[in-house]
Amino acid sequence: MRLINVATCNLNQWAMDFDCNMKNIKESISKAKEVGAVIRLGPELEITGYGCEDHFLELDTVTHAWECLAELLLGDWTDGILCSFGMPVIKGSERYNCQILCLNRKIVMIRPKMWLANDGNYRELRWFTAWKQKDYLEDFLLPAEVSDALMQTTVPFGYGYVQFLDTAVAAEVCEELFSPMPPHAELTLNGVEVFMNASGSHHQLRKLDLRLRAFIGATHTRGGVYMYSNHQGCDGGRLCYDGCSCVVVNGDVVAQGSQFSLKDVELVVAQIDLDAVASLRGSISSFQEQASCKKKISSVPVPFKLCQSFNLQMSLSSPLKIRYHSPEEEIAFGPSCWLWDYLRRSGASGFLLPLSGGADSSSVAAIVGCMCQLVVQEIENNDEQVKADAIRIGHYTDGQFPTDSKEFAKRIFYTVFMGSENSSEATKARAKVLADEIGSWHLDVSIDGVVSALLSLFQTLTGKRPRYKVDGGSNIENLGLQNIQARIRMVLAFMLASLLPWVHSKSGFYLVLGSSNVDEGLRGYLTKYDCSSADINPIGSISKADLRTFLKWAAIHLGFSSLAEIEAAPPTAELEPIRANYSQLDEVDMGMTYEELSVYGRLHKIFRCGPVSMFKNLCYKWGAKLTPVEVAEKVKHFFKYYSINRHKMTVLTPSYHAESYSPEDNRFDLRQFLYNARWPYQFRKIDELARDLDGDKVAITKSTDQEKADGTTNGGMGVVSAGSGDPRAGF
Repeated sequence: MRLINVATCNLNQWAMDFDCNMKNIKESISKAKEVGAVIRLGPELEITGYGCEDHFLELDTVTHAWECLAELLLGDWTDGILCSFGMPVIKGSERYNCQILCLNRKIVMIRPKMWLANDGNYRELRWFTAWKQKDYLEDFLLPAEVSDALMQTTVPFGYGYVQFLDTAVAAEVCEELFSPMPPHAELTLNGVEVFMNASGSHHQLRKLDLRLRAFIGATHTRGGVYMYSNHQGCDGGRLCYDGCSCVVVNGDVVAQGSQFSLKDVELVVAQIDLDAVASLRGSISSFQEQASCKKKISSVPVPFKLCQSFNLQMSLSSPLKIRYHSPEEEIAFGPSCWLWDYLRRSGASGFLLPLSGGADSSSVAAIVGCMCQLVVQEIENNDEQVKADAIRIGHYTDGQFPTDSKEFAKRIFYTVFMGSENSSEATKARAKVLADEIGSWHLDVSIDGVVSALLSLFQTLTGKRPRYKVDGGSNIENLGLQNIQARIRMVLAFMLASLLPWVHSKSGFYLVLGSSNVDEGLRGYLTKYDCSSADINPIGSISKADLRTFLKWAAIHLGFSSLAEIEAAPPTAELEPIRANYSQLDEVDMGMTYEELSVYGRLHKIFRCGPVSMFKNLCYKWGAKLTPVEVAEKVKHFFKYYSINRHKMTVLTPSYHAESYSPEDNRFDLRQFLYNARWPYQFRKIDELARDLDGDKVAITKSTDQEKADGTTNGGMGVVSAGSGDPRAGF
């Protein structure tokens, strides 16, 4: 037997905070050594932090990374343990995203990333070059100060693997695993048994299964040990990395870390018999045949043994049942961890939330309540970092610290119901009950006086006073009156966030939380610079449908029972007067349902459909209940409001990224914000298609009626065959 003990980790790094990152790296190595691991894998670009973005273009960033690496190598951190560190490296004129493999105070090899992530939230080609020389390893001349300190002049650089006396180890960096021809495919044929994948993979709802299936697939038919390390938490931007570092052996997950955690460092350890890898490969005839005529990959020989022989002191890791969170749990825990990192690293003393009693703001309140519960839970688990942060943020003194989530919420969370004459007593009551359940410090404020003062000023300036539509006013007047209320709430929220701590003799400031969901952003169903214009928004990339299921779950599992009543209430902005024959409803105002918005969003972003393609797809999806002309009107209605409101995305509150059809224009959905909202060419094509399809439908119906009368019906096969050619027909 060749027994090997390996360790991978979740690290909560902070972009450009080298002290924080080094502290976490060193702690992970210490923990790996304590459990006897001989390989330690950290996440991608762990020394600098993954989210440095244009800081990668600064030479200082690369220089500081080398300084940190030298510090690790000059100490005893790499003694007796193979460590893989992620950092940027400049070779010649090019900058590469690299894994630095180190052992016994020396750099063994530098492995540059060959396939860069450059879609969705990723822009690696903006900062790095992909390594393209696959046929040989080059000599890399170390920077002079590093070379002098390490007494090492050159290092093998490029695509290859490390050949130890008893096994072979290789790096495969993040995106490379998901490329059409991943490096591990040919490396396995060259005898590599252990793969180290350093990653910077952000959380997205329902994404973990795709990731784990890739690890399992990499080793199921080829054999091997696949180690995966990831960042966790917020390292300075919209993304939240969700950890879940793991070890997979021959297609079985044998070790899995947490997906969401407040810990800065979490180690995942596995004990493996490498002979099991050799045995599986030897049993597969096709593997043997392909290995016999493999393409030779360069290697770096290292006269060092990683494995132990058979002994009873090391117990082998067994296959585990993979742990998945439900989408409701992901909504609770992912944004909670992101909010905690943002709170503790921003220097703020807490959050302020305009709480309307509706589904969206109540979801945000529940997430903050969940965050408080996680903080208290981690303190009970003796996490000293979480305890120290909580004491500082909550202004605890004399050895006190949070022991109750509601008491902690009272210290760090303000909620404000900013009601007007258009607000109902029901929403006011729901906001108060939820605030009490969470423990927030709650205010009930009327904004009518401020609205009236502004309208009086307007009347003085113009001689006119606008009226609501239900009182005989025009659409322009009606919209203007709604926007006044929404924008006053934004101004009031920021004033309270900055001054309430002073009122209560607290130092610091509070962050204003937004509560606009992804569907409202897509449709533009929000007022520019209203109370959705906050500091950060934990639900800005979560759909209304997912939030409603989250509210049902949270009512039970987080102990906020009032959320069940909030979820059952119809969504309304409550910006217009309530009358016996009229009550404002979101879906009526929008002219589309939230369910329809999710469909539009996925077709538009994920399936890259323009207006005409979306019309064709929805003819298949909705054809049983809507005519082509009705589908056409819905598609044109969506694109009209999408385009006239796209400008709002330029000032959208930075939001937690959770949904693959987020319309956030900073980096994820790069489309213009000035459109011809009439879409003349596209809408004309849709109208032509709709008329033709309606004509076909009439003709088919008449033919079928005639066949029925004649007794020769064919079961409507002509209609069925019309939709059989489109691969997205079942969407």
